[in-house]
Amino acid sequence: MKWGESTMRSVKCHAPSVASVSALEQQTAKKTSASVRSIFLAYVRDEAYFRLLDEYPGENARIKVAAFPPLGIQTLAPVLRRCGHRVRMFDTCHPDMRAEQIAAAIEEERPDAVALSFLSVTAYPVVKKLAERLKFSSPWVRIIVGGVFASMNGHRIIEGCPYIDCVGVGEGEELLQDYLANLDNPGAVDGLVWRNGGQVVCNKPRPLIEDLNQYPYPDRTSLPIDYIESLPLDVPAILSFDKFCTIQTSRGCPYKCIYCDIPTFSHGKWRYRSAAHVLGEMQELNDAGYRSLYLTDDHFLMNSRRINEICTGIIDRKFAFRWGCEGRVDSLAVEQMPIMVKANCDMLAFGVEAGTQKVLNRLGKGQTIEQIEHAIGQAKKHGIKRVHGFFVIGSPKETADDIMKTFSFAARLQIDTFGFNRLSVYRGTPLWREYVDRGIVDDKVDWYKSFKCADIDADVLSGRVVSSLRMQGYARLLAYRAIMRPLKTWLLLRTFSRHMKKSDMLKLILSPFYWKKVVVKPELPASFTSAVR
Repeated sequence: MKWGESTMRSVKCHAPSVASVSALEQQTAKKTSASVRSIFLAYVRDEAYFRLLDEYPGENARIKVAAFPPLGIQTLAPVLRRCGHRVRMFDTCHPDMRAEQIAAAIEEERPDAVALSFLSVTAYPVVKKLAERLKFSSPWVRIIVGGVFASMNGHRIIEGCPYIDCVGVGEGEELLQDYLANLDNPGAVDGLVWRNGGQVVCNKPRPLIEDLNQYPYPDRTSLPIDYIESLPLDVPAILSFDKFCTIQTSRGCPYKCIYCDIPTFSHGKWRYRSAAHVLGEMQELNDAGYRSLYLTDDHFLMNSRRINEICTGIIDRKFAFRWGCEGRVDSLAVEQMPIMVKANCDMLAFGVEAGTQKVLNRLGKGQTIEQIEHAIGQAKKHGIKRVHGFFVIGSPKETADDIMKTFSFAARLQIDTFGFNRLSVYRGTPLWREYVDRGIVDDKVDWYKSFKCADIDADVLSGRVVSSLRMQGYARLLAYRAIMRPLKTWLLLRTFSRHMKKSDMLKLILSPFYWKKVVVKPELPASFTSAVR
């Protein structure tokens, strides 16, 4: 699994498949043969992507945080417990779960290992500092890291960070079990990258998990945190205070967008849980009082028949929650909108990305302007309450006219919310490989960085120009929405005003008009520096 996100659990109300029974027997055999271990699972966050919503309530009290739950460690915890291991979870968004508190807990409880889970390049500096702090107070503790970024950069992480002992590459359910069973023999663990003296050892790769129905459902009760529903990447754009969680029903994506590393991580494969297994988890969530679910699948709209089965089950069981998901506009499952709406789907997010076919083709989207218009039109026609559009600007060969056409296109679309991010490049994506080949980035020097393409690529408008165009485009788009769709704009603002401070609403509206400071300064090869404006 992506250590940062995933889900699974055996279904109480449905008989397991033959494959699942076999897997359970194998797990039981492992449990009896392997030593019982103690492990800490900690999800490490970049502070820019969460927001505490209440004053700190005191030690061991529940807190409210605008953020997605740490679905990866929530998934891994019950998998390891089923094998007899002792597990304690941490989420660094909690004031009592920061470096000092985790270090103190390690000294007191002396776990056999600490697994640090994180998703992206922006959290890596935080992970390094945390690992250093933990090793300083408990030099004996074994530290393993996992997640998409770690999987893409295992060799370099071990080479460059002496406080991290090993990296788990790929999905974690089987890997962590093997790791705990072989703490003194790391060479026996497929998918592990580790340090043997001064040498970095990369064990043979671990295959993708085929049966995603075999694991227990995530542990959503152990962490004293209430995760609050907010717009993706736009914290603190609070949508509701309904009891909220995330769920993942499939893994991977077979498409080849040049800016995305998921196809590399998932070997270009899309795997899914059965409708019966998904409905079993949804039953548990419904009974526990969850009233808002967000499906974190990279592409939920892949299989029409499966979607129909899941939605039919939601309707037949009269689940009370509403839910949302992400998908591609060119999916045949777009035609499942009517039953999705009937099953309480009230939010869909589409990766629109650009408003010209030229830029879509350069990004490797494999979709057309007409497909975008059709999918969003179908969603609104059949009653999807909120359609979100993800856009990127500052792409290679994109002109100022192209950028303004993208904003004009967004204004014409029937989307309710939107986000325009400047295109970034990071290791593991096809665009990164292209930049390495062109000499724009140095794979050995820059691997732990994320760059705005406008800051480093001579084929992209300069960063200052892109930011200026972004401000102009936002101003036009917001003015258009206020004048041409005043009722929808007012209703959206009213939704936010119910749960947000006026100061936060103002910051959200004005955020596109602030100059953004570059977090990591590019360190370009000398031969290329003169070519970049």
